[in-house]
Amino acid sequence: MGAKLKTAVLGATGYSGLELTRILVRHPRLEKPLLFGRDSDSGSRTGAAEPQKDLAEVFPALSGNGGYPMEPFSLEKLEQAGVRLLFLATPHELSRRLAPEVVGAGIRVVDLSGAWRVRCEKHREVYGFHDTNADAARQTMESAVYGMPELHAREIATAELVANPGCYATSVILALAPLVRAGLVDRSRGVISDSKSGVSGAGKEATARTHFVSVADNLSAYGVFKHRHLGEMVEQLGLKEDELTFTPHLLPIPRGILSTIYVSLSQATTAAVVERCYRSFYQGRPWVRVFAPPTLPEIQYSLHSNFCDIGFCLADDGRRLVIVSCVDNLLKGAAGQAVQNMNLMYGWGETEGLQ
Repeated sequence: MGAKLKTAVLGATGYSGLELTRILVRHPRLEKPLLFGRDSDSGSRTGAAEPQKDLAEVFPALSGNGGYPMEPFSLEKLEQAGVRLLFLATPHELSRRLAPEVVGAGIRVVDLSGAWRVRCEKHREVYGFHDTNADAARQTMESAVYGMPELHAREIATAELVANPGCYATSVILALAPLVRAGLVDRSRGVISDSKSGVSGAGKEATARTHFVSVADNLSAYGVFKHRHLGEMVEQLGLKEDELTFTPHLLPIPRGILSTIYVSLSQATTAAVVERCYRSFYQGRPWVRVFAPPTLPEIQYSLHSNFCDIGFCLADDGRRLVIVSCVDNLLKGAAGQAVQNMNLMYGWGETEGLQ
């Protein structure tokens, strides 16, 4: 198999960082990754260095596996350790600042934040970025590749910076891309995505909205018409903003996403045609499962896996289509997809380390 790749994770103390670490330590082509806690960089949101001795101190479930030592982040440490690929599981602002520097040092990056996902300046406004070096940020943005393997495998293979997709965006884009590209969607009628996510999708930092008292025995909508994943959805699907209405909801469960998507078709068609469209588009793509009608995906089917499950129901008139798409927001929606991208970047099978 040859020499093993040296990787590192900045942000190992977050939920996605934990899942990423678990995958990387068992990946057959990798050395044990170098780990940095999210607060161990002086430029983090806390503004203070708070290094953890071992990731098992943050996540005791990791105890007894030989240790997961962490240390404060620095570019010098990456270079001294021979790291060739850095995963950024960091806040958007920190990724925005660090990625140009790391790529400039000849280290490839897979960024799990939203720092480089959207190209349109209007779509980036929701993040409120304030780049200290606008030219470097612009050049980095131009070179970044949107990390959805099912759509951009060829570009990902040679990328220096891969912008890992958002979790909601993954569920919606994969559900709609085959139909949109085949011209089956009546865009004049608009598309509606009603999406629901477990609480881990909001990240590890507690807020009033994610407090147990607010979430338990409840279901709530948020970010209506202004959720930051909307920009990447319309950009990747080639839709106009007013052609997609996306409403996210918070489920009282730890993880998982279910998107129910309502589409009007451009002409009357059959379920067989729709199913053939999906199966042809995703032929050879190991992490998308297309369910034959009348079976519809459920969160429990894709949980703790890197699968995106897609199913649909076509109305008797042949013009109204309901699509259901499910992913695990921490895996296909974050860490699993990041490793899938790494596999493509180094010419390995997309399923390696993920089965």
